[in-house]
Amino acid sequence: MIAWLDPHDPFPDVEQALGAGTDAPGLLAASRDLSPERLLSAYRQGIFPWYSSGQPVLWWSTDPRMVLKPEAFKVSRTFRKTLRRVETDPDWAIRVDTDFHAVMRACASAYRPGQHGTWITDEIRTAYSALYLQGMAHTVEAWYQGERVGGLYGVALGRMFYGESMFAHRTDASKIALAALCAFLSKHGVAMIDCQQETEHLASLGASPIARAEFIDHVRRATALPGIEPWQFDKSVLSPWTRRYHE
Repeated sequence: MIAWLDPHDPFPDVEQALGAGTDAPGLLAASRDLSPERLLSAYRQGIFPWYSSGQPVLWWSTDPRMVLKPEAFKVSRTFRKTLRRVETDPDWAIRVDTDFHAVMRACASAYRPGQHGTWITDEIRTAYSALYLQGMAHTVEAWYQGERVGGLYGVALGRMFYGESMFAHRTDASKIALAALCAFLSKHGVAMIDCQQETEHLASLGASPIARAEFIDHVRRATALPGIEPWQFDKSVLSPWTRRYHE
């Protein structure tokens, strides 16, 4: 059994999450509460929400945990050439926090093979928009000829970033945004991006699984550090990737 949380109940210890071999490995608790305060408490403890419309809010702490170390982001020879074009072509731009709501809507409507519907419900959009207004959630967006063609959003606490979702309306557009984010975070001493769950796509970008205990230990230390100020950058941040590449 998992815990049901009333609005002021603390989260259970993550070791109580359902384990491997169960129907829902990593599932820890359920609630109706998705307040900004509840979300921030969750992130600081290595917990995240993931559920579908019509379900209660389901809280997870997976083991292992998929993370992307910014310097491990994979840049192939071909993608390096793409980033060089982005860097030099005035038709391309990287922008930050121009329209949080639009990015969330684009992520919600993005096609994902094998997935029906979206976990980015109206309730999720409301909660994360509140974090954005508090300066704790951000978007990174790839623009081409004045149009937003790709991007991502996530939560930033201290020197920790929690990636939530990406979208692309043009080839490699979300990956371009992620490249910019990784370069920016690496520059500011962020050692880890939380990717939550293990997928082949995330692995292809350089993410890898680590033990939950190691992840939570890092989260506790990273979220206690001062946050990044200002949270602002442009495509010049891509220069570390255009000067070298990772196979």
